[in-house]
Amino acid sequence: MGLFNAILGNASEVTIESASKEFEPILIEGEVIEKAFKLLKDMFVFTNKRLILVEKQLVGSKVDYLSIPYQNIKKFSKESAGILDMDADLKIWLNNEPNPITKQFGKGSNNINEVYRILSQHTLK
Repeated sequence: MGLFNAILGNASEVTIESASKEFEPILIEGEVIEKAFKLLKDMFVFTNKRLILVEKQLVGSKVDYLSIPYQNIKKFSKESAGILDMDADLKIWLNNEPNPITKQFGKGSNNINEVYRILSQHTLK
């Protein structure tokens, strides 16, 4: 069911233990992973210091890690699915960037609400 959810764009939670092991080489001293979510090729990794967005190629081994300190997030939004819309979008605007980072979640993915809540906790301090 996990692969089926990923294909539909539903985020699934990744255990902190497996995420910590995978991201250990790029975490700094005192930085810990609080939550991690995985889409088909993307990951959202929330640490106590930053948001790490990961994009993995479907074919090949190229991986892009985008590290965003929470203080650099200017605003964010969640556009929920309507009756005819099969997905929901999460948009994150960074300081000095005119266009948002957009990530798509499948219809029925409740994890977009948790991602939104965690972003709120870190940016609205």
